[in-house]
Amino acid sequence: MERSKKPSAIPVSSPLPQPTVTVEDKKVIASLASGESVTVNLFGATVVSWKLANGAEQLFLSEKAVLDGSKPIRGGIPLVFPVFGPPPKDHATSSLPQHGFARNSYWELLGKSTSEASDRQGDNSVKLDFGLSTSMLSDAFKGAWPYDFGLVYSVTLSKGSLETSLQIQNKGDKSFEFQTLLHTYFRIDDITGIRILNLESKSYTDKTRDGATFTESSPAIAITQETDRVYQSLDPAVPIIVASAADNHSPILTVSREGLNDVVVWNPWIEKAKAMGDFAPDDGYKNMLCIEAGSVIGWQALEPGETWEGGQTIRPKI
Repeated sequence: MERSKKPSAIPVSSPLPQPTVTVEDKKVIASLASGESVTVNLFGATVVSWKLANGAEQLFLSEKAVLDGSKPIRGGIPLVFPVFGPPPKDHATSSLPQHGFARNSYWELLGKSTSEASDRQGDNSVKLDFGLSTSMLSDAFKGAWPYDFGLVYSVTLSKGSLETSLQIQNKGDKSFEFQTLLHTYFRIDDITGIRILNLESKSYTDKTRDGATFTESSPAIAITQETDRVYQSLDPAVPIIVASAADNHSPILTVSREGLNDVVVWNPWIEKAKAMGDFAPDDGYKNMLCIEAGSVIGWQALEPGETWEGGQTIRPKI
């Protein structure tokens, strides 16, 4: 006899698609099920690629970038620590190379983690943690900067953003000073078609004019020549916006920061691009812009046992 009401079938749920993480040839590649991906070279823990779901590359990497560990990588997101630029004389960092040793050392992959699935599309983020400590440095670097430290660098890929954050630990018995910066090279369609917003009325040091200090007068900064400016004492809660000049300053991407109150704006322009042996093509300056979040004005002091943290979140227009 047929029952008037049959019990409904118990649905069988299929596993949600998960992010994938692979390690090959000294680089780590993470991909989301939705198509986004990030590639990190273990030399310098340098992010060398970040692609959106449609395959659009967001970072500029020089065609002549050296990827064999013999020199810092030109492009992506090199990590500056413990000194920004040429080290000053009579300072603890004075024997280090420009921008320090973090981008000149091999890091280790500490692990990965994923967020809980927010919908039927599967996990929407994956986090990669990289580590660098005193014992991993070359003898030359240990001799040049004799402090006991630990760095944890986290790269988090999600559908709508890329987050890079750094934790610095003083593991020794004496304090040290440091500067740090995320030297992000963005890939753009045309340098003449972009404007940089949210820096008006801010003080900056202009390295192309003998390090003189100026106050930004433009609400929408255009890049029309070699540009190397360090904007300082910014509110990290106010994002730096890279916008389209033709589309009523519609945002192309935004850079929010935490613990990083300085921002470097850099483009080498024509002559300097040609002069750099690892920069290519020569006219590549037209398709790149560095917006570099950092703490580079003065020094951060870290006492024994203390930890410092800072980072950035980049959100492209999708």
